[in-house]
Amino acid sequence: MARFRAWLVAAVALALLGAVVLLLRQPVAGPLTPALTTPSVQAAPALTDTRTAAVTELLRRRSDAVLHRDRAEFLSTVDPQASPEFRAAQRSLFDNLDGVPLSAWTYRLDPNQVSQAPTAFSADELWAPQVDLNYSLAGVDPGTTAKPMAYLFARRGQNWYLASDSTLSHQTWRGPWDFGPLVLLRAANGFVLAHPGNADLGRRIAAELDADVRAVSQVWGKQWPQRVAVLLPDSSAELKALVGPEFAVDAIAAVAVADRVDHASRSAVGQRVVLNPANAGKLSATSLSVVLRHEMTHIAARGVTVDGTPMWLLEGFADYVGYRDSGVPMPQAAAEVARLVRAGTPPTELPSNADFAAGGGRINLAYQEAWTVNQYVAETFGQPALVRLYQRVAGGDPKAPLDDALHEVLGVDTQGLVRGWQEYLRAEL
Repeated sequence: MARFRAWLVAAVALALLGAVVLLLRQPVAGPLTPALTTPSVQAAPALTDTRTAAVTELLRRRSDAVLHRDRAEFLSTVDPQASPEFRAAQRSLFDNLDGVPLSAWTYRLDPNQVSQAPTAFSADELWAPQVDLNYSLAGVDPGTTAKPMAYLFARRGQNWYLASDSTLSHQTWRGPWDFGPLVLLRAANGFVLAHPGNADLGRRIAAELDADVRAVSQVWGKQWPQRVAVLLPDSSAELKALVGPEFAVDAIAAVAVADRVDHASRSAVGQRVVLNPANAGKLSATSLSVVLRHEMTHIAARGVTVDGTPMWLLEGFADYVGYRDSGVPMPQAAAEVARLVRAGTPPTELPSNADFAAGGGRINLAYQEAWTVNQYVAETFGQPALVRLYQRVAGGDPKAPLDDALHEVLGVDTQGLVRGWQEYLRAEL
């Protein structure tokens, strides 16, 4: 179990806050089947600019081809004089999107934000305006999520083409379809996107996805979409592309990511559970379930979770949901805490945020302490009280005194919480 905790430790909630504005749509209802939207590109008002109009039309054709699976039309948007590697990558991109349940795939062009075009390309004209891909996964995403595309366009005579997506100073976002063929594995409450090489793990996850969603809803309630997309990359490069550079990806088992959080509407877009098959594939059925429920809890609660929420509550609550009804005994899952208690030196304070950023054994201990204090609250004050405490603290002013929330929900202050937690640990461990 210690090895499992080391893998789970790095599965920290991550909200990748995008700098682009997303075009929100109404939540997708019904079964997980593609509901295609009419492709459109939002451009600046200066449509008299023939260059803007031509590239806008190019992107409209490109998005229409993706949604309606018109391979010839899609490839006609690619520069015939582009490198063989880029043209091959574009063919693979289109083919790999086959079967992905898209409800939207559009582009947003801003002609007022332009990058320096490289000089190595030979064309009548080169142009590198800002372009965002706006897409959503059917049945999972309540709105579109925006991703930056470092597109370089080339004019040859009267025609404009996409010439490159890798030669500008900034990088193009890469989705799972950029890394190889995909296998779609459906469940009632979501789906798994895997590659052929890790489809077996994908099938394991898809088989229990519905049960894990129900387990989260039994604690959190049903005030979240209750539909989850799980991504299974098959390389470190793909994993980094999907979760960002913040993580030492080789050490993690899973991460819950999002592109933007709207606390006013208590919603988030672009939420995904991303697993590292190299580590997650080694987990037992029970451990895998704990990991998935932990990450799904972050997805369920993200809309009410503000930056600065104490990590002992953020991660400890997710672990509480993950371990609930798992059958894993506390002395096994919290072995480091158990050793402290048996040595007569139980924790004397709640773990700090800095503890969760530490390396080695300290982060293991921080997670175990966080879980056990959340477990203590649930068993002593009731599970509904734990949920109210999370919502009160995570949804409030992160600078407000913790004692105010504790008094309001539990009737104790921080010192009282710690004393009760210590007594609980002595009794349990």
